[in-house]
Amino acid sequence: MSIPSYARSNFQTLLRAAGDGNLALMECLDAVTGAPRYVICAVGRDDGDFVFTPFGHLADGNPYDAYLPPNPGDPGGFMHPGTLGEAS
Repeated sequence: MSIPSYARSNFQTLLRAAGDGNLALMECLDAVTGAPRYVICAVGRDDGDFVFTPFGHLADGNPYDAYLPPNPGDPGGFMHPGTLGEAS
């Protein structure tokens, strides 16, 4: 599987913002559920105003429970909850 170019570009922007000290953590509301989210944003300037570009939110609870990693035994697949920690 390949990471799409938009994700690579956004990641590079995020790294530059971090290197320049231009990151912010903002409390926002989820647009669908209304639940609070803590969003990582790059901070820029536009005509003297601050511009906050959201990149994603921090995982609520245990982040290891929120994501399934790539399966090293199957380049196109992902690990499943019953197989996490098992060798392929």
